[in-house]
Amino acid sequence: MSASQIRHRFNVLIRRKSDPRHIGNGERHSLLYHVPDSGEYGAADHSRGQDAQHKNESGNFLSRLAPRHVFKTTWAVLKSSYINMLIVFVPVGIIAGVLDLPPGAIFCLNFLAIVPLAALLSFATEELSEAVGAHIGGLLNATFGNAVELIVLGCCFIAGGIRRSESKYDPTVASIMSALQTLAAAVLIVPAILYWTMQRSADGDTLDILAVSRGAAFILIVLYFFYLYFQLFSHKDLFREDAGNDDSDDSDFEGDPHGAAQKESHQGGEILGPTGALTCMIASIVCVGFCAEFLVNSIESVVEETGMTTTFIGIVLLPIVSNAAEHVTAVIVSYKNKTNLAMLVTMGSGMQIALFVTPLIVLISWGMGKSFNLHFQLFETVVFFVSVLVVNFLIRGGSGNYLEGVMCIGWYMIIALAFFYYPDDQ
Repeated sequence: MSASQIRHRFNVLIRRKSDPRHIGNGERHSLLYHVPDSGEYGAADHSRGQDAQHKNESGNFLSRLAPRHVFKTTWAVLKSSYINMLIVFVPVGIIAGVLDLPPGAIFCLNFLAIVPLAALLSFATEELSEAVGAHIGGLLNATFGNAVELIVLGCCFIAGGIRRSESKYDPTVASIMSALQTLAAAVLIVPAILYWTMQRSADGDTLDILAVSRGAAFILIVLYFFYLYFQLFSHKDLFREDAGNDDSDDSDFEGDPHGAAQKESHQGGEILGPTGALTCMIASIVCVGFCAEFLVNSIESVVEETGMTTTFIGIVLLPIVSNAAEHVTAVIVSYKNKTNLAMLVTMGSGMQIALFVTPLIVLISWGMGKSFNLHFQLFETVVFFVSVLVVNFLIRGGSGNYLEGVMCIGWYMIIALAFFYYPDDQ
């Protein structure tokens, strides 16, 4: 009996022993039992495999709806981050808003409730990116979590510096995104300078600023769609999560007897699947909507009670909460050395605000007969422009370290301190 026949007989026995129809039927299961034809069990095994596949496909969806499976999946999602311990504040915050409790309590409870919801939204987006790709996952995360990006970028560099001296990313991607950020910052400067010039002119008219803002808003949105086409279609290879990562995670597992298992858990850790991730994302967005509504409605009373300015709450506190989704995701993927994805999340979010969300608000207000322009106060415009310059200088080399991360966070703290004393009447 040849070695190939022995191997074939062994494989057939393994398959037949795992089939419940052949258990306990008194059949001989000898390894050396001669098999004259290698196709003896081939047709039967193939038909049984097809039947099992059809049964698995039909029962897969129903098994996911079983209470036990739902409970296990929910528990796995909640265990994915310590931040999810704050999920208890979600129903408490909504109940506080419905019962019209004191504004301070409503503000604090819903402030804490948005943090785990943003983290769940981040988790669902990361799970969904397993199916749609990393660059689209970064775009999704940027869409569902937008705010000041300095603190997030700083934490990414620090997290990446924990396991390696430098985090590598594609300098071409960084250059493209920094150029778009600079363009958006420059566009915001033009209405401010135009307003300052017209104030000193006898023929100045604020309607001209409105016309310039609407034209610039349309151009920015067109540029943003060109960027999306560039990222998702024509140059999508530049935005791979492993592009520019010279030191992959493989080196982290060398010499570790459990390295292969750890690496597999990193790559195959999908818990929800596309349908579950989309469901979790929708549920998180709905809950965030309720909590954000109660939070915003309580701001005016909180300002009167605490003495904090509306500007400080709107520019510093609320962005930290709404930023939690991309903050958590970006730090985690940076720690795993997926720095390209972290760059897409952090810089893509700020760019989406500057190139799409703000111009879209200008055009929507125009359609509603409202006068909303791109003229911001001089202090906010200068801070935004300088922040873009700081980020551009830090990312131009194609690598980052923890010192650059500390610099980003330090600059963010200076901005927060300045806005704490910035008066609302300005």
